[in-house]
Amino acid sequence: MAEHKLKIFACRGSYTLAEKIAKSYGTQLGNMTILRFSDGEFQPTFDESIRGCTVFIVQSTPPPAENLMELLLTIDAARRASAHKVIAVIPYFGWARQDRKDRPRVPIGAKLVANLLTAAGADRVITMDMHADQIQGFFDIPVDHIHASKVFLPYISTLENENLSVATPDIGGAKRANAYASFLNLPLVVCHKHRERPNVVGTMTAIGEVKGRDLLLFDDMIDTAGTITKAANMFMEMGANSVRAVTTHPVLSGEAYERINNSALKEVIVTDTIPLRTDKDLSKFTVLTVADTLADVIERVNSYREISSQYIF
Repeated sequence: MAEHKLKIFACRGSYTLAEKIAKSYGTQLGNMTILRFSDGEFQPTFDESIRGCTVFIVQSTPPPAENLMELLLTIDAARRASAHKVIAVIPYFGWARQDRKDRPRVPIGAKLVANLLTAAGADRVITMDMHADQIQGFFDIPVDHIHASKVFLPYISTLENENLSVATPDIGGAKRANAYASFLNLPLVVCHKHRERPNVVGTMTAIGEVKGRDLLLFDDMIDTAGTITKAANMFMEMGANSVRAVTTHPVLSGEAYERINNSALKEVIVTDTIPLRTDKDLSKFTVLTVADTLADVIERVNSYREISSQYIF
C-alpha cells in the first residue's frame, strides 16, 4: 500500500484547537490563507502543495454560518488541489438539533449539512458527541463519532465526593447520562421539562434522589444555559449539596455566561470543541482539551487502525 503524506489544516473557527491537535500528533499545521473581498466573500487558499496527501481539515461549525461555509470551501479547494483524501474533523457538528421534522414545513438541517459536506468532496468525517446519534446515518461516507467520556472521566475521578449522582437536564439526554451512571456505578436523576417555545423552558420536575447529593449534570451542549441553570437551581432548592455541569460543547449564546455565573452551578466542565469568549467571566468554567483524543483518532484513521479503544462506552 502506497503511503500518502498526512497534513493537518485549520479553518479560523478552530485554529487554536487545531494547533493543539497538530502538536499532540507531532507535526505542525499546514499553511493556509483566507483571501477576503470587500463585500465579505472569502476564499481559502492552500499555501503549499497537497497533491497526493491525506488532508485533515479541522473546523467546528457553530453559528455564524460562515464557519460551515469556510469548511465547505476548504474541502472543495483540497479536492481541486488533487489531495488523495480529504477528511473533515468537526469537533462540534452544528445544525445537529435539526435532525427531524418536529413540526410541518421545516427543514432537516443536519441532513442538508451532511449532503453539503459530501458534495464538497469530504471522504470521511470525524466528530464528537453529536446531538443525535442517528445523524451518522445521514451520511453516505464514513463517520467516526467520538465520545468525550475519555476526556471527562479522568477529571471526574479527581472529585472527592462520596455522594455523587449523575443527572440529566431533560429526557433527551437520559441515554447519555445513564451511560455515565452505569459506568461510574452512581444513582441517576432525570429532569422532565416542558418548553413554552424554542430556547425557553416552562416547567421542570426531577425524578430521583436529590437531597444530600453532589450532582453531575450531563448534557451534550449548553446553548442559552436556560435549561441547565434552571435544573441546577431546582436541585439546590430540593436539598442537593452541589451541582456541576459536564458538557461537551459550550455554544453559550445570548445571556448564557451571565445565567451560569448567576446560577447555583458550582462548576461548569466543558471541552474546547468551541472556544470560550475571553471577554466573559470564566471563573466557574473548567476547560478540558480534546486535542489528544482527536490526534489519536487522526493517527488511527490515517494508518487504517481500529478506533474502538476511544470508546469507553
